[in-house]
Amino acid sequence: MKSLHTRAVVYGLVIVLGLLSALPNLLSPTLSGMLPDWYQQNTVSLGLDLQGGSHLLLEADIQELFASEHEAIAAELTTSLREADIRYGRLQITDRGIELPVRQPEQVSEAASLARKLATDTPDGTRRFDVDTNGGRLVLTLTESWRVGISRDAVERSLEVVRRRLDETGLVEPSITRQGSDGILVQMPGVADPSEIRELLGTTAKMTFHWAARGIAEDDTATIILPGAHEDRDYKLEERVAMAGEHIRDARMAFNPDTNEPVVNFKLDDKGARLFGDMTRDNIGRPLAIVLDGEVITAPVIRSAIGASGEISGGSTTKEASNLALLLRAGALPAPLHVIEERTVGPDLGSDAIAMGLTTGLLGAAMVIAFMIGLYGRWGLIACVGLTVNVGLVFGILSLLGATLTLPGIAGIILTIGMAVDANILINERIREESRGGKPAWMALREGFGKAYRTILDSNFTTLIAVSLLFMFGSGPVRGFAVTIGIGLVTSLFTAIAVTRLIMEWRIRGREREPLVISGIASLDRLSERGVNFMRGRVIGLMVSAVLSIAAIALFVQPGLKYGVDFTGGTVVEVQAQGVTVDQLRTTLQAQDLEDAAIQEAGADGRFLIRLPAEQGTPGATAEQVALLKASVTSVEPTAEFPKVDMVGPKVSGGFSDATILAILLAGAGMLAYLWFRFESHFAWAATLTIALDLTKTIGFFALAGVEFNLTAVAALLALMGYSVNDKVVVFDRIRENIRKTPDRPMLELLNDSISSTLTRTVFTSVTTFLALLPMGVAGGAAVASFALPMLFGIVIGTSSSVFVASPVLYYLGQQRARKGLAQLRPTAEEIRRELELIP
Repeated sequence: MKSLHTRAVVYGLVIVLGLLSALPNLLSPTLSGMLPDWYQQNTVSLGLDLQGGSHLLLEADIQELFASEHEAIAAELTTSLREADIRYGRLQITDRGIELPVRQPEQVSEAASLARKLATDTPDGTRRFDVDTNGGRLVLTLTESWRVGISRDAVERSLEVVRRRLDETGLVEPSITRQGSDGILVQMPGVADPSEIRELLGTTAKMTFHWAARGIAEDDTATIILPGAHEDRDYKLEERVAMAGEHIRDARMAFNPDTNEPVVNFKLDDKGARLFGDMTRDNIGRPLAIVLDGEVITAPVIRSAIGASGEISGGSTTKEASNLALLLRAGALPAPLHVIEERTVGPDLGSDAIAMGLTTGLLGAAMVIAFMIGLYGRWGLIACVGLTVNVGLVFGILSLLGATLTLPGIAGIILTIGMAVDANILINERIREESRGGKPAWMALREGFGKAYRTILDSNFTTLIAVSLLFMFGSGPVRGFAVTIGIGLVTSLFTAIAVTRLIMEWRIRGREREPLVISGIASLDRLSERGVNFMRGRVIGLMVSAVLSIAAIALFVQPGLKYGVDFTGGTVVEVQAQGVTVDQLRTTLQAQDLEDAAIQEAGADGRFLIRLPAEQGTPGATAEQVALLKASVTSVEPTAEFPKVDMVGPKVSGGFSDATILAILLAGAGMLAYLWFRFESHFAWAATLTIALDLTKTIGFFALAGVEFNLTAVAALLALMGYSVNDKVVVFDRIRENIRKTPDRPMLELLNDSISSTLTRTVFTSVTTFLALLPMGVAGGAAVASFALPMLFGIVIGTSSSVFVASPVLYYLGQQRARKGLAQLRPTAEEIRRELELIP
C-alpha cells in the first residue's frame, strides 16, 4: 500500500493547490483584504456580459494611411524630377499606386533610375516601393513589406493613443488589446453608454496650423478651402502646413477672463516654440487658422509674436473645450479609427445572467449527483467527489491564468459537469463487466481502469480538437466557453483516472480478493448480456437519418435560419419601456426615418427588441442610428432603459461567417485524421459522415424551432461535434477490441455485441449530460437558448446516431474493404512480432 499512500500525498497536494488557487473567488472583500496582494489578484474576472459594461472593436483605416504615403512619395518624386530637369505630365494617385507620365521618351529610364534610388532612401535601406515603366509612364506601387510595416506601426501607435485618451478620462480599468491585423478591442466594465467614449476614440485629432491665403496668390501657392467647425462659413487657407500639432506638449481647458468663454490653453515643446515664434513674428496682422481633422476651429489675426504657449477659442462649449484639450494631450491618431462592433450590457442584465448561471448550474449538478448516487450507490458518490474536485480545479486553473468568465463560459462549466461524468460511467461499467466475469476486486479495478483509459483518452482528444478550433476562430465570450471546456476535459482526466481510482482502491483495501459489486439497472444489464440485434434495422436507420437530414437541408433553404446580428450585421437594441406599445414605437421610429427597424416584443413587461439593418458602405457600425433610436424611444417614454445593445458592422459579420465555416470544416478534418491514425480509415469515415448528418439535423432544428443562430450557436455546433464523436469513439473502441479478440467472427454479430455491451454507458452518459443542461435549457432564457436548446437536441441525435447510423455505415464500409482483400484493422506491434517469430 506504499504506492497508495504516495499517490494520496501527491494527488492531495495537487488538489489542495488547485482549491487554494480558487479560494480568493469565494472570500468576502474583508477577508480578501487580509491576503497578500498577489494572492488577492488570483481570481477569475467577470466578462462584460456578467458584470455589465461596453465593448468596442475599432478598425484602423489603413487605406487612408496608404493614400498619405502615396502623396508623400509623389511629392518627393516630383521634387527630384524637377531638380533633374525631367519634364513630366499630370500625376495620378490611385488605390494601387502612383502613375506619372514622362514627357520625353528618352528620359524615361533616367526618371525610373531616380525613382528607384528614392525607393531605398530609408535609414535601413528597406525598399518602400517598386518601380515599373509602361508606355512612357512611371508606375510606383508600395511593396508588401512596406505596407505591412505601415499597418503594424499605425496600429501600435493607435493602441498607445487610445490608452492615453482613456487614461485621461479616468475610466476604471479599461482593457485595450490588439485584435487581428488592424483591430483594437476596448472593453470598459461598468460603462453602460459608450457614446462619449466612442466619439472620443473615433476622433483622429490631427491638428495643424495654416496661414490664411493672401488676397493675391504668390508664387503659385496652393490653397485649400475648409469649413468652420463652429460657424457656417468657409476658410481659404494655404495648403502648406505652417506647423504640425505634434509640437503641442500640454493642453488644458480654461476660461477667458474677459469673455468668460471656455478656451484651450496649450504649450509647445522647445522646437515648436521656436518655430511658432518665428512664423508669428514674420506674419503679424495675418490670420492663422487652427485646423482639427479638416475643420477650422478658429482663425485669429496675429497681433504680435507668440512664443511657447497659445490659446484656442471660438464658440466651444465647456465639454467640447475639455475634450479638445484631452485629445491634444493624448496626441493624434496616425489613422482614423472606425467602430465596427459595439456591445453594451447593463449592470442589471449582468447580475441576472450571474444568478441564472448559478441557479441552473447548481440545479444541473444536483440532478447529475442524484442520478449517479441513485444508480451506483456509494461508488456513484465517489464519482461525485471526483466531479466536485474537478469543478474546483477548473476554477483554480482559470484563476491562475487570470481568465475571464463569461456567460458561455458558465455554460461550458455546466457542460463539463455532464461530460466529466462520462469517464466515471465508462470506468464503472468496465469494472462491473470485469466483476461479472468472476474477477476479484483488485483485478476488476485494474482491468476496468486499464481498458477504459484508452477510450477516455481518444474521446477527450477528439473533443479537444473541436474546442481548440473554437478558441482559434471564436471571439470574446465564445473563447471563454472554449477555455472552460478545454480545461474541464484535462482536469476530468486527472480526477477520473487518478483521484477516483485512488478512492476506489482505498475503499477495497483489505477486501482485494472479494468480488466487487457496483449496482446498476438490472434490466439494462440483462439486455446488454443477452444482446440486441441492432443491425437488423440498419437499412431503416440509415434511411430515416437520410430523410431527416434532407428535410433539415430543406428547412435550411426555406424558411432558413434566424440569423443573429453576429452574422447579418446591424444593430439589436433591447428596450425596457413600461406602458409603450409596438405601434407607438413603430410610429415614432418611422418619424425619425428609421422605417427599416423591426420591433419584436420580448416579454409582457414592456420589453422589446429593435433590430436595425447594417448600412452598407459605411466604414464602421452605425452609431448615429443607435443614438437616434434611443432619443426616439425616450421621447415616448422618458424613463425607458436600454439594458443591452449589440452593433456589428458588415465586415465583422462577414468575418464571423467565414470563420464559422472554416472552423467546422477544420474540426471535421482534424477528427477524421485523428481517428484514421488511431483506428482505421473506414472507422474515421464512418464517424465523420455520421457527425455531418448530426450537424445537418441540428441546423434543421435551428430552422424549425426558430432559435437564433449566433456565435453561441456556433459554440453549440462545435461542442456537439466533440460530444457526438466522443460517443462514437466509445462504441468503435469496443468494436476494435472485439475484432482483435475474434477476427473471424461475422461482422454483423460482432457489431451487435459491441453496441449491446456499451449500451448502458451510452444511455447513462446521455442522461447525465442531458440532466446537466436541462435547467439551462428550460430556465436559461434567450441569453443561452442558442446554446442549451440545440445541445439538448444534439445529445439525443448524437446518441441515437452512434447506434443506428455510425455502426451501419461502418459495416458497409467494412464490407467494401473486405471485398478489396484488406483487413479490418492494421496489425499491432505484438501481432507483427508473433508473425515474425513464426517465419522459419
